[in-house]
This record gives sequence, structure tokens and C-alpha cells, in this order.
Amino acid sequence: MIFADALEWLLSPGNWSGSTSIPTRVGVHLLYCLAAVLGASAIAVPLGLWIGHTGRGGTLLVAGGNALRALPTLGLVTLLYLLLGGGQVGVVVALVVLAIPPLLAGAYAGVQDVDRGVVDAARGMGMTGSQVLWRVELPNALPLLLGGVRNATLQVVATASVAAYVGIETLGRPLLDGLRVLDYGQFVGGAVLIALLAVALDLLLAGVGGLVVPKGLTLGTRRRKGKLSATAAAQREVRGSKA
Repeated sequence: MIFADALEWLLSPGNWSGSTSIPTRVGVHLLYCLAAVLGASAIAVPLGLWIGHTGRGGTLLVAGGNALRALPTLGLVTLLYLLLGGGQVGVVVALVVLAIPPLLAGAYAGVQDVDRGVVDAARGMGMTGSQVLWRVELPNALPLLLGGVRNATLQVVATASVAAYVGIETLGRPLLDGLRVLDYGQFVGGAVLIALLAVALDLLLAGVGGLVVPKGLTLGTRRRKGKLSATAAAQREVRGSKA
């Protein structure tokens, strides 16, 4: 019965037009998610790569990541919304904070997981620290790094629904309105939309990962093939720099 009501709500023409329509809310939801993931990536990815490359601050990173994960989502969104003047910036900042841990963990773990023999070989062939990071460690870290991006995106898609509690017209609005008037069809319909959006974005990022990650370099084969592929790449880079 509830699922039939949800389907009826989803197919209702009145929900597909106007300023509070489903397409409008999907667009707003996507904008907040995009802003949050990009903002968090600008902070977490360089920091995670640097810590993974230098090996400094790993313990602090783990402790900080766990602390950020423990923050209450609704409380953080509400607090920053009020502290930053009740505008959209507070919501975006809260989502950025919540997206940082998986991105930071993915970047750090990706670099740390690179075969140390490959790194030593690259250094032995004359590569500088920055060359090792960008030409050897980063390509080999891409599977875990992109995994962190996917995890952060899924978390933000789910968390952005909380923004409806402070008046933002995201896909959390049907959940909030449905609970307020006990319209469980609307509530389930909103939940289905969020789930579909999360699945669609995850599939999109998986496709992007398949295009970006070097051929043969996957989580399952990286330990077997990573050393050979990275060493060959390092040799090509050194030859190019000496030419």
C-alpha cells in the first residue's frame, strides 16, 4: 500500500512542474552535492596525498577523520547554518566537513598502498620527490582515491537531504513534509528519489574511474601488476627528462 502511494506521488503531474517540483529539487540537491564534493576535494585530496607521500601526520589524520565522522549531521548543519548567517554557505560548509573524511582516507591510503619498491626504484632513477608523487604514486593511487570520491559523493547525497530542515529545497523536503502530515507515500517517494540519485552518481563515477584509471591497474590486480607498470612509467619519465 505504501509503495503504491509512493508510485502515485512520483507519477503525479503536479509534482513535476513549478518551483517545488521534483526536477527542481533534484537540481538543487545536485548543486549542493557538487559544491560540497568539490570543496572537500580541494582540501582533503592534496592533504591526503602529502601525508601519504611524506608519511608524516598519519596518526593525526586517522584521529581527525574519526572525529569528523562522529559529528552529528543534523546538529552540524543547523549550527553552521545559524553561525554563518542563515544562508546557503552554512549548509555547503557543513556538507564539505562531512565529505572530507572519506576523501582524505582515500587519498592517504592510495599513496600508502603503492609498492615501496616501486617508489625506491623511481628515486633511484633520479626522480625528485614531486616527480615520484605525481608520476608514480598518484597514478597507482587512483583506484583508492576514486573510491574515496565515490564514498564521499554517496555520503553527501544522503546528507544533503538534511538541508531541508533549515529551509533548503533539496530532496529531503518530501521526507520532511511526508513525516509532518503522515503522508508515507510522499516520504517513501522522496527516499526512492535520493536512492536513485545516489545509484546514478555512483555508476557515473564508476564509469569515469574506468576511463581514468590506467589499464590493468585495479584494486584486484594492483598488487600483482602495480610494480611493473609503475616502474615502466618511471623509466619512461626519466628517459623523457634526460632527452
